[in-house]
Amino acid sequence: MKKRIVIKLSGRVFGMDNVKLLKDYATFLVKLSKICQPIVIAGGGNIARHYISHARSSGADESTLDELGIEISRLNAKLLIYALKNKAYSHPPTTLQEVKHAVDDGLIVVTGGLHPGQSTNGTAALIAEKIKAEQFLNATDVDGVYDMDPNKNKKAKKMIICNYFSYLNLCIIIIHIMTSLISEFSYFLRKLEEIEKHLKVHTLSPNEKKVVHTMVELKTKNNICNITDIVEVSGMSRSTVYKTIKKLTAKNVISLEQSLTDKRESLIKFS
Repeated sequence: MKKRIVIKLSGRVFGMDNVKLLKDYATFLVKLSKICQPIVIAGGGNIARHYISHARSSGADESTLDELGIEISRLNAKLLIYALKNKAYSHPPTTLQEVKHAVDDGLIVVTGGLHPGQSTNGTAALIAEKIKAEQFLNATDVDGVYDMDPNKNKKAKKMIICNYFSYLNLCIIIIHIMTSLISEFSYFLRKLEEIEKHLKVHTLSPNEKKVVHTMVELKTKNNICNITDIVEVSGMSRSTVYKTIKKLTAKNVISLEQSLTDKRESLIKFS
């Protein structure tokens, strides 16, 4: 049986201004489902707040407002189910027991709120406990992972966007800062190995893997990655870098494109 991971998705993912974001999450979840079973709880977001505000102004009581928010979160869940197609359980479960039954099918399970008076964050935590999930991840309205709380520190630096390559970079960073905590280090090392297998880079030599890690770090930090910077930052020889690029290109992990500003330079593009 695959490990189960509960993921609470912010309602922002289902906003009308960025349809591609939902599709990107669906693609990510399908890839993630190859190594674990995601159970996703959809938030209501601005759409729910809009309806709740209107209903409140019309005199609806708080329990009715909660039920309205739950209905919107379930509609959001259906949107994600449609994007996941046959990889997802067919409809959003509406009770804890139904969630447990759906999870036993082994597919990606997507649900919304369950009970009035309870936030979808609280619902996600209850579901994680009910199904004995290995992890509970709360994807907040913050638009990425920062090195400190962006709501408290204006100097907070955005580290990643949530995709496989960025998560790989996050694992690398965490490994660097947690070497004194053996159990945590071992966990993230295992996750790094799993993701490297998924990206088909686990058979590379240590030096070649260092080149790959450098690519991910540069792409995440600068949103651009060229061969010259890879050589400089990784400390590897140009021949090692080119050898690694050739292997990654053959595996369809990356592709090369000519720089628009310097035609002598090639840019790395992740597939």
